[in-house]
Amino acid sequence: MARVLVSLKIYPKDAEAKREEVADKIRKALPQDYIIIKASEEPIAFGYTALKLYLTFPEETEGGTEKLEQILRGIEDIDDFEIESVSRLSSF
Repeated sequence: MARVLVSLKIYPKDAEAKREEVADKIRKALPQDYIIIKASEEPIAFGYTALKLYLTFPEETEGGTEKLEQILRGIEDIDDFEIESVSRLSSF
């Protein structure tokens, strides 16, 4: 079964928010078949950092990234997010 790899940038509402806590909230909100592969911080400007995530989900997911986007919009600590790339993984 193939999976989809998504890389995205998460912009927290609060510049002081701990990125690990934001990643944990995302992890808890995701369905079981969505897997966060890597989470890291990416400096933006003036001490503000974005949360960079790489995650996978089943290729058969209807609507592509739409479900993921809806979940992220529902997390209060997230101001905005940007999907940077979407790729198909033949095996994982």
